[in-house]
Amino acid sequence: MGETEIIFFAIKLVLGGIIAFLAIMLWSRTRDFSWMFLVLAAVTGYSAIVFDLLLRLGFVSVKKILIFGNEIPLIQLLLAVIPSLFVIISFIIMLYKTRR
Repeated sequence: MGETEIIFFAIKLVLGGIIAFLAIMLWSRTRDFSWMFLVLAAVTGYSAIVFDLLLRLGFVSVKKILIFGNEIPLIQLLLAVIPSLFVIISFIIMLYKTRR
């Protein structure tokens, strides 16, 4: 890893850590279902950053599986998709609650 990548990951880790910490603090104060999904999105997003860093440093390795005719690392795919799914679910719940 080059020096610029290390700085980039350090910035992502610090900001992601702040986001995850504040999201957990919000989670302890609110029990609203839609906000909980936003908190889960923040925490899983941060875990994706940490996993990507561990992968690039060589501490973990991933197995690639065949998806849509291509070899894709399943764990990285899930960590990229799950935070977005949590945000989508949260917005759907918020829209449903405001519609009533």
